[in-house]
Amino acid sequence: MRLTTYTDYALRTLMYLAAHRDRLVTIQDIADAHEIAKNHLTKVVHQLGILGFVESLRGRKGGLRLGKEPAQINIGAVVRSTEPDFYMAECFDPRKSNCRLSSDCILQDTLYQATAAYLAVLDGVTLEILMATSSPAAPQSVFKSIPIRTQPIASETKAAVAGLEKPD
Repeated sequence: MRLTTYTDYALRTLMYLAAHRDRLVTIQDIADAHEIAKNHLTKVVHQLGILGFVESLRGRKGGLRLGKEPAQINIGAVVRSTEPDFYMAECFDPRKSNCRLSSDCILQDTLYQATAAYLAVLDGVTLEILMATSSPAAPQSVFKSIPIRTQPIASETKAAVAGLEKPD
């Protein structure tokens, strides 16, 4: 699984805002800190604002800040709202699938399980945890405590994976 640049920028923005909670931040501040294009970042910040993750204050002394407490910002929710889809293979997209094996494919089931496990890990992490484990002195064991399912998952779980539905 590879995140889009859009999601990468969204996560970087949230982390930057969490690290600078003592002041209002501009889009230019974030763009400069991460060496990314301000135009692209503006679109990301706009969507994060619509979703309530970021609050923007207009005016001469305006800027950006987190719209919620870091403990209330779930990384899985952020990723789900910024990624266009979680199609790991052609067969995940019912409009484009030409695979003749998709109705009984073991690989497809395995990829659904992998996607579910990936999202389960992200669902277990908040921005607060992410920021706490980003510091050099922070314990990295927080991620080792997130359970990963290795048994086959039920059809209804597959459909719940980011709203994906298994093609017939």
